This record gives sequence, structure tokens and C-alpha cells, in this order.
Amino acid sequence: MNKYIKSLGAVLLSSALLLSGCASKGNDGEAKDGKKEKVKVGFIYVGPVGDGGYTYSHDQGRKYLEKELGVETVIKESVKEDKAEVEKVAQDMIEQGCNVIIGTSFGFHEGLLSKAKEHPELTFMHCSGYETSDNLGQYFGKIHEIMYLNGIVAAMKTKSNVLGFVGAFPIPEVIRNINAFTLGAQSVNPAIKVKVNWTNTWYNPATEKDAAVALIDAGADVIAQHQDTAGPQQAAEEKGKFSIGYNTDMSASAKKANLTSAVWNWGPYYVKQIKAVMDGSWKSEKYWGGINDNIVMQAPLTELVPEGAKEKVQKATEEIKSGKNKIFVGPLKDQKGNVKVAEGKTMSDEEVWQIDWFVEGVEGNIPKN
Repeated sequence: MNKYIKSLGAVLLSSALLLSGCASKGNDGEAKDGKKEKVKVGFIYVGPVGDGGYTYSHDQGRKYLEKELGVETVIKESVKEDKAEVEKVAQDMIEQGCNVIIGTSFGFHEGLLSKAKEHPELTFMHCSGYETSDNLGQYFGKIHEIMYLNGIVAAMKTKSNVLGFVGAFPIPEVIRNINAFTLGAQSVNPAIKVKVNWTNTWYNPATEKDAAVALIDAGADVIAQHQDTAGPQQAAEEKGKFSIGYNTDMSASAKKANLTSAVWNWGPYYVKQIKAVMDGSWKSEKYWGGINDNIVMQAPLTELVPEGAKEKVQKATEEIKSGKNKIFVGPLKDQKGNVKVAEGKTMSDEEVWQIDWFVEGVEGNIPKN
């Protein structure tokens, strides 16, 4: 990584923050004057808040945070996943008085890590990343649990036994969702195939839509996605097919196609973390909560789902919540028929987090960097 030399202005700025918004703390974690720390939070987004998907879901969490705690927040939309760009945006937020910086996309990693090292007096949080430091925490949710449930819905709706999945990038975060969706579908019908089409973008409505159209042309009659917009939903509706949304409840975007969605619920998590910052108890961690934490949820099933889907999904939900169904349980084979998880074995959270192979039944390649 590049080395950075702090200017006198930056040093003075840091000192000012420590004397005001970032008041020095006593051993109890509170400011020495006994007051809770004043917090101003900066949110760095990879897309626009109007995307109707991923960034929108985080912004709803931000608004919930403001409502619940009354803290001041600032945002920066459509930030490139580029180290220098993230550093610049974070520094701008620091100069506006932010003492908590939250980056919401995987590719923000290097920039956030660099600024966290440069500003040990501030708090940084990174969504979907993998590296922590004393003042940089990581957080994400086990949304693959919801994708498993959505796979059940898709399997009960398909007539062709071919499902389509529009994927953003071939990284573990997306790969495990595709696998979980496939395993959920195969729990209903082992003969189901899931075709994958990569877009290599988080946010591009037209590209996402075109990718879905290509999958439909290849025989898929239900389209799922790990993308930031409702483009794939709209493609399914226009083609007379069905769809599974992602990030938010996308039923309004495709009323004649959407069956359900996998939904993020970031608000309560943000409230909990900022409360901890305010009272001095915040600690860096790798958080990966699931359906039991309500950080991930399944949107209500629409009237388009087939009879019996609600009951089957409810049973599977209860099994996931109780731990009876851990999803990635052997025997599991990869696309070539090689046993990756032996019968009776369960993949650890770390193995699921890092997964870089497709389960049997997925049709598509995982490009290697």
C-alpha cells in the first residue's frame, strides 16, 4: 500500500476532533466530562440511494439510525471501489467532523484500512470485508439463509426446471448465495439446474437486465439475482417469467413477476454499533449475523407463489433458525462431481465465507483473477 505523510493541517484537524466531537475518554469509555461521546457518522455508498436495492437498504438503515439516536449523518453516493477514491471521500467526511466512517461495499477495503491506520482516534466499519484492526470492524449478514428459502420458492414455481441467476462479481459473497439458492431449489427437486450470468458490476440497471434476458433466452423461467437494482426483475416481467428480488422487497418493481425477495435490515445493527461508540464500549469485530438476528429477512411471498410454498418455506425457516438445517451439509459435490463436503460433515462459517466453488447443478464458470 502507498504510504501517506500527514500534513500539519491534518494533524491540527485531528487534534480539533479530539477536543470536540471526538472528546477524550476516561477508562469507563465516556468523555472525561461525563457526557456520552458526540457522534457524527459518514456513510460511503457504492451506488445511488435511489437504486431500489443495496444502497437503498443501507440508506434506510441510516435513516433509522438518525430517528432512533438523533445522531447526525452524511453520505456520499456512487463511490468507485478504488483505494484513492475511498481515501478521498473518507478524508472529506473527517474534515466535516465525522468520527465514525462506514463503508458499505466489498471493494472499499483498502481505502478504509488505510484511513483507519492514519486515524486511530476514529471508528471505521466495513460491510462484507475480511480484515479488521483496532478501530476497523467488519460486518455482514448470512443472507444466504434467505436465498436458500427463495430457492425453495423458485423450485416450486418453475416449469422448465431451469432457474437463472444474475451475479455481480465472482467473489465468495455472491458464490455462496448462488450455491444456497441452488441447494434450496434442489431440496424440492434435485433435477433443477441454475444457470449463472456474470455482469461484473454492482450497479448497472441495463447490464443487469440484459443478463437476465440472456438467461431467459437460455431456458430459465425464474430469475434470481445478487445485484443492486431491479433490472433483472423487470426483465422477467417483460418476458412473462418470474423473479426473486434481492436487497429490498422488489415486489413493487415487478408486480407481475416477483415471488419474494431477500431483504437486508441494517437499521438495528447500526443503532447497536453507534450506541456502543457513544458509550465507549465499541470494539472491533467480525460480525456475521443471520436470520435469528433479523439482519436478513424474507420478503412476504406474493400472490404469484404456488400453493404449498408458504408452508414449505415456513418449515425450512424454522429448521434454519433451530440449527437443524445448516444448509452447507454433506454430501456436497462440485460441478465436476468431486466430493467437496463428505456425508455427515458441515462446512464451518469460515469455509462458507471463503467458498470459491459451485455446487453440483450450477451451470456457469467462476473466472479466476
